[in-house]
Amino acid sequence: MVRSKTRLLAVLVALVVALALASGITAPAEDVGASAATPDPAATDPAARAAASGLNVVVVMADDMRVDDLAYAPNLRRLVARRGLTYENSFSPYPLCCPARASFLTGRYAHNHRVYHHDKPWGYQSFDDSRTLATSLRAAGYRTGFIGKYLNGYGRDRSRVSGQQSARYVPRGWHDWRAAIENDGSGRYSGGTYGYFNTAFNMNGRIVDSYRGRYQSDVIGDLSVGMARRFAARPSPFFMYVNYVAPHHGAPWEPDDPRGVRGTTGKRIKVKTPARPQWVKGRFDKRIRRAAGLARTGNAVERDLSDKPRSVRRARMHAGSQAYRAYLEATRQRAEAVFVMDRNIARLVAELKRSGEWARTVFVFTSDNGLIIGEHDLGLTKIWAHEPSLRVPLLVTGPGMRSGQRRYDPVSTMDLTATILDVAGAEPPRTPDGTSRWPAMRGGDQGWSTPIVTEAISTARGSHPLFTDRRSSIGIRTSRYSYTRYRDGGGELYDLLRDPRQDRNVYRSAAYADVRAQLAGVWTQVKSCRGETCRTPLPDGLAATPGQNRATTAAYWKAIRAAYG
Repeated sequence: MVRSKTRLLAVLVALVVALALASGITAPAEDVGASAATPDPAATDPAARAAASGLNVVVVMADDMRVDDLAYAPNLRRLVARRGLTYENSFSPYPLCCPARASFLTGRYAHNHRVYHHDKPWGYQSFDDSRTLATSLRAAGYRTGFIGKYLNGYGRDRSRVSGQQSARYVPRGWHDWRAAIENDGSGRYSGGTYGYFNTAFNMNGRIVDSYRGRYQSDVIGDLSVGMARRFAARPSPFFMYVNYVAPHHGAPWEPDDPRGVRGTTGKRIKVKTPARPQWVKGRFDKRIRRAAGLARTGNAVERDLSDKPRSVRRARMHAGSQAYRAYLEATRQRAEAVFVMDRNIARLVAELKRSGEWARTVFVFTSDNGLIIGEHDLGLTKIWAHEPSLRVPLLVTGPGMRSGQRRYDPVSTMDLTATILDVAGAEPPRTPDGTSRWPAMRGGDQGWSTPIVTEAISTARGSHPLFTDRRSSIGIRTSRYSYTRYRDGGGELYDLLRDPRQDRNVYRSAAYADVRAQLAGVWTQVKSCRGETCRTPLPDGLAATPGQNRATTAAYWKAIRAAYG
């Protein structure tokens, strides 16, 4: 069905309903779990009605997915990458689930929204979700829908907004809310967000715990197809935010999961993996012969960490052959989880095409953060300002973007939020830290002219007068350089043009003294930025034209492929 027919039908239905209401007849409720909260702004607001002819936006977000995991997502490559834009420089500035997702919903760095971690006292209970991307898009006349994982602790912890336990809490701005909930231990429901075969959901304030035995990615696929079908029947444009837990680790434990992994010094190494349905197990065993973060030889790329600061050296795992086998198993299982997710994303795309909505939809695929799998001997982890955890896949397609091009402009999590608001013509929910990439998506790369601020807690101990909040590491990323300072006085500086693998820390190198001084100056300006100051222009020598940035990025990926395959 083409969009114009859908819109016409929806308008006629609305007219019939209005006449029925005028005569005292009430319309039937939506299907099970549909929200009956507040009226659609498009029904009463002239500006919202004008926006009703706008583009849909659908964002699908994976969890802990690396850029190289796209190799196991053939449908995404075929349906989106080859008929859209592939971004080669997409970053999650705080590479950890909870802070990253809060950044997407607010368009702000973690030091501004203050969700610093996923454990108490941070996590969901510290998140003010009274004004988010959803409230802004709803005010602009969009129907808004949420599916899948929200923030760590949602369902178990109290809502900062309501003050109540969050299992039945529905954040403001969402017309249709179908979020996985963590188990609160009350016995009211058995499933949870990280139970791949037993996930409980809050469906518009109602707990639904009827999916035991069904694989979570298939359930999310069903919910996304159903939501797309319902939204297509309405005259308003819509925003869908679909969140898969895959390929993040999750229950239940399976016989092929790594256990009792230790490094060569006896240090315990946690290697957690996602559960998968039986039919996909072993699918990539012949294709994947080594862990994602190990060299083509099957060994670590970097063995000498003497150049690294004390905080990084303290975190090393001293991995040996047992750990390498565990990393390999984790890589295979993650690939299987990605493959199942990819099939369900294809179902959503098929439904959007069937209804005619695809032609008017900006479709985005990304991840909340990446993951380190053995690089720098750090085990399976994130939070560090190293490329495998900072970098995330970003595929975009939509009207005027079906070219199959690669793009090299930097895009942060907050930039993506600003871009979506720009597409919708919506006002930001809070002072935005990001930059809209919407003009560049349609017009071409513009170069790398502002820094990306990287940040985390729990990366270093000690105190430093320039660290005035909870963060223990703060850095900046430019086209060529990665610069990070730690609370204990340590630092990292990598020339990514000459050292894409980040093997040689030149933080103390005399040859890079001038570069370090320049980066330190920018760091001081933006480390606690807010709004416009987060978009402080880089000085000459650190900024890059589109051509320079493309060459640097191409060299980076060439070196990574040579090392890791």
